[in-house]
Amino acid sequence: MSDRDDHVKVKIVDLSRRPGCIHRLLIRLVVNAAALFLAAQVISGIHLEGLKSIIVVAVIFGLVNAFIKPVLWLVSCFFQLLTFGLFTLIINALMLYVTHWFADSLDLSFDIDNFQSAFLGALLISVVSFILSKFLK
Repeated sequence: MSDRDDHVKVKIVDLSRRPGCIHRLLIRLVVNAAALFLAAQVISGIHLEGLKSIIVVAVIFGLVNAFIKPVLWLVSCFFQLLTFGLFTLIINALMLYVTHWFADSLDLSFDIDNFQSAFLGALLISVVSFILSKFLK
């Protein structure tokens, strides 16, 4: 027998260093808020003003993406396959519109002028969210 066979490697995982549920939700909120704010600054057809509106719209956007988007994705599965996943961009734009509808019903300062703005905004939000999520893990 060699020395390698005599030793057993044990990997200890430090759970105290892993972010908890609340920590992950707060990170998601900050990422959504930053992405929505950036989209409003870069895309002329998206308007978002005030810290309260940014935070509440980020919460709404997170809830819409958590509960409505999976159902819509499942219903549009055929189109997802047909377009090799590019239909996801349309779904993301629709999720931004749904967020706008909820924000409007709560009288928040969040407006989207047209579908092109929603589409570009959803694309930018997806890219920014992906990048920020990788850095803030």
